[in-house]
Amino acid sequence: MPSTLYYIHDPMCSWCWGHRVLWDKLQKLLPDNVVIEYVAGGLAADTNTLMPIELQQTIQGYWREIQAKFGIAFNFDFWKKNSPRRSTYIACRAVIAAKSQGFESEMIDAIQQAYYLRALNPSDSAILVRLAEELSSRGLDLDVDQFGREMESPATHQMLQQQISLARELTHQGFPSIVLEHNGVRHSIVREYQDCNLVLAEIQRVLSI
Repeated sequence: MPSTLYYIHDPMCSWCWGHRVLWDKLQKLLPDNVVIEYVAGGLAADTNTLMPIELQQTIQGYWREIQAKFGIAFNFDFWKKNSPRRSTYIACRAVIAAKSQGFESEMIDAIQQAYYLRALNPSDSAILVRLAEELSSRGLDLDVDQFGREMESPATHQMLQQQISLARELTHQGFPSIVLEHNGVRHSIVREYQDCNLVLAEIQRVLSI
């Protein structure tokens, strides 16, 4: 019987971006009987209000801390080129909409690359549709019109609320978090950003129970 590895995240969470290298490695090393399920925890609800300068500075401080600790790149031009809003639910819905066509992880990657490296704002629906268009142009069989409709559909809004509820049920540790459900029991996996073997060893220990 397969075990489920829940990855609790937000595509616009900077610590999830810092965790990205380890997560990519871990996925390649997981046993075949482990199924990955992404759970969007939702950092911030929809808003058109400009992010206060103090909050912008705080988040830039997180970026600098993560960059210094883990060596992952950030493009700070984002803060000059955009009008930042504390609004990530729409990016979460974009991931859900892409998942309905089989491109969940591709959309997560596209959003992170856009936000952290390309200085684009994934709080804007037009940017998310643009990312879907770019994925489609790379040869992926992604219907952009369907994506745009589903991103704002009532069903997708409801799915996000369900994922947010599940995230809160699974963990109170914030994003990113990993929870392994094995034989009907959920186990929180150590939060680690650099030692993939440490995380894998804990997963294997749980699977041996």
